[in-house]
Amino acid sequence: MASCPKEDIPNFKELLQEENFYLTTEEGGQGLLPVLVLSMKESEKKRRPTIVFLHSTNKCKEWLRPLLEGYASRGYIAVAIDSRYHGERATSITTYRDSLVSSWKNGDTMPFIFDTVWDLIKLADYLTEREDVDPSKIGITGESLGGMHAWFAAFVDTRYSVVVPIIGVQGFGWAIEHDKWQARVNSIKAVFEEARADLDKSAIDKEVVQKVWDRIASGLASQFDAPYTVPTIAPRPLLILNGGDDPRCPLGGLEIPESRTLRACKKTKCPQNFKLIAQPGIGHQMTPLMVKEASDWFDRFLKV
Repeated sequence: MASCPKEDIPNFKELLQEENFYLTTEEGGQGLLPVLVLSMKESEKKRRPTIVFLHSTNKCKEWLRPLLEGYASRGYIAVAIDSRYHGERATSITTYRDSLVSSWKNGDTMPFIFDTVWDLIKLADYLTEREDVDPSKIGITGESLGGMHAWFAAFVDTRYSVVVPIIGVQGFGWAIEHDKWQARVNSIKAVFEEARADLDKSAIDKEVVQKVWDRIASGLASQFDAPYTVPTIAPRPLLILNGGDDPRCPLGGLEIPESRTLRACKKTKCPQNFKLIAQPGIGHQMTPLMVKEASDWFDRFLKV
């Protein structure tokens, strides 16, 4: 994140303004959404492009501060939230893990992706009402889990007009079909072990994986999977950044989403609005190249 382009402003700290507040997105404890906003003090009031940044698993909004400061220095309003069961919304280091297990057991919440996407819809409601936000220029990006959040938020809410998921887009159904699900499963293994035991299996297998996705994020490996949801983001500008050797987001699962999205962009005569970059030799990590590519993409489409 330190590689994020940043304007050299001598009195940057004095000109940087920070807002910390909460939005209520639904009833209950997890319905209180912590929000962090960084922007530069402006003598002239005007609407500015805005970008929402989303953290990865077991991180929080403050972890994104280097990115927020970099973008704020360049004239953006930079926004970050704590996703469900993370940061201020966690009560222990196992809160997120426990929420996934509870979702499998009780089926009353969707802590893996979908509940946070609801928060992002409500966040867009708020942002579009701010007098300093240009409602036509709201971008969204995130890393890993945050990349998934960015992907699905853009799928359901067109107010996110420029989209850059980083090491998040993957084919969940493709991974099951091609026996490439292990790395993703291992990243949140507790819920799959719980399901294995409940299903009286000696080991986690494809059936366990399918049943968990169907239970904790219904449709994730079927009608809401990448081949069906990623192309709907078009023709809005979409840049997908992945590692070429990322076992959690294997490139084979992106072949159909990529071809369908490119076709959708060509149909609307804007093929330049879609790009997929798979950085060779890189696994599941966000690199300086990805940070720079994301920055250039936002500048290209939001600063016009």
